[in-house]
Amino acid sequence: MNAENDKSLPLKVRIYRQIKKWVMVILNPRLLLCLFIAWMITNGWCYVFTVLGTLLDIPWMTVTGGAYMSLLWVPFTPEKIITVIIAIFLMRILFPKDEKTIGVLHDELHKLKVSYIKARDKRREKRRLRKKMRQRKTDIV
Repeated sequence: MNAENDKSLPLKVRIYRQIKKWVMVILNPRLLLCLFIAWMITNGWCYVFTVLGTLLDIPWMTVTGGAYMSLLWVPFTPEKIITVIIAIFLMRILFPKDEKTIGVLHDELHKLKVSYIKARDKRREKRRLRKKMRQRKTDIV
């Protein structure tokens, strides 16, 4: 059993270990660099356009940056998800041997898949049992 997920440990200790693991992953300088590049690709350019357009009195830059920025502030904009996906993609390209970050992300993805499969199988089993019980009721009547 994995030491991080040992159920015999107190909840406080398990939460602390999870938080520490994610802080170490997020504060990895390589990931921070990739997140910055991805942010500049998705959002940063519009802030630069808005500031430079305003300072240098270039109307098309100000309008373009402001228009895109207004789209970013609309509720439920998926730009953060896209930014993280681009950052992970850049991590794989720029730092393919960085197992500290990519390895943790891969392990977490594997855990998510396993828990999803367990939950799906549990739902299917419940559905099968309900169907079986309904079948018995119709057979009795």
